[in-house]
Amino acid sequence: MSGPNDNFDPKQVAALDPAAVDGYVSEALAAIAAADTSAELKRARADHAGDTSPLALANREIGALPPQARKEAGQRVGKARGQINQALAQRQEAVAAAELQAALAAEHIDMTLPVDIAPQGALHPVTNLIDEMIDVFVAMGWEVADGPELEAEWYNFDALNLAPDHPARALQDTLWVDPPEAGKLLRTQTSPVQARAMLTRGVPLYIISPGKVFRSDEYDATHLPVFHQLEGLVIDKGISMADLRGTLDHLARAMFGDVKTRMRPHFFPFTEPSAEVDLECFVCHGDSVGNPDRPCRTCRSEGWIEWGGCGIVNPRVLAACGIDPNEYTGFAFGMGVDRTVMFRTGASDLRNFVEGDIRFSRSILGGAR
Repeated sequence: MSGPNDNFDPKQVAALDPAAVDGYVSEALAAIAAADTSAELKRARADHAGDTSPLALANREIGALPPQARKEAGQRVGKARGQINQALAQRQEAVAAAELQAALAAEHIDMTLPVDIAPQGALHPVTNLIDEMIDVFVAMGWEVADGPELEAEWYNFDALNLAPDHPARALQDTLWVDPPEAGKLLRTQTSPVQARAMLTRGVPLYIISPGKVFRSDEYDATHLPVFHQLEGLVIDKGISMADLRGTLDHLARAMFGDVKTRMRPHFFPFTEPSAEVDLECFVCHGDSVGNPDRPCRTCRSEGWIEWGGCGIVNPRVLAACGIDPNEYTGFAFGMGVDRTVMFRTGASDLRNFVEGDIRFSRSILGGAR
């Protein structure tokens, strides 16, 4: 039986000398303490705790020691490596906290400062005015009625006493939808909503019907193929032209302030008698009439501006919608919302209303009365 092997090269295991191991630990702790960033700490970890670090290389030489010396050397190296790993963990925590504080200081947000998270929009002038007009009538107890924009010929024409040969049914005025025999069209007015309301809601009836209408019109400064109307309808017992006049005067004052109105005889198939409603010019108040020294571009020195149409509901319309004209009467009126916006703000070109430029909407709303 052979004895223990006590033969080894002292130079080969010099790295395991206690003084050498203590030196590795001192160098590692100094490098770790000097690391101020995660990158520097990562480099110190690789240099002093990685696979090619002095302690890792020394650990490989333990097998060259005599058996009785291996345990002591292994404990010495393990303790040294534990010291270094503990120092790395503590320094990692300190460096991470310092970097977080630095990032918070550099990227802080002053919550007291105003900031635009997104560009602010603006209500379209037409939408804004429709809301204002609705408020006027809702305050009087009226209801808002709506209907389809793709309408049946009967609701748009026949129910409103427009004869089959009426010029409004021609292609130059009406946008018909294929196939022609289907009798479908893009409504030319919001009056079909009134017909639908009379058929479904019964009487008494107090409604307004704002919405888009469609005509085969030119696209220019004063005409659009798609524009907006607001129509009103009242059906009750004892309704007269006086009620109509009072309603329109109230609406005119709500929209334009202290302004006068007048009615001129006119003809509409669905009302009898009928009238055009004019507003006293809110720019010159009639002072430009016959006065060449003070011309008014708004009313062309006529003193009045055409606003809309109105009248007492034709008995034929009442009968067509199932209402007894001998018991009930009513009035109806309608005006262009886009044109009303122009009157209130001085806008000169209807095309600006559909271009989608938010600067226009803001300027109009800022200049509204």
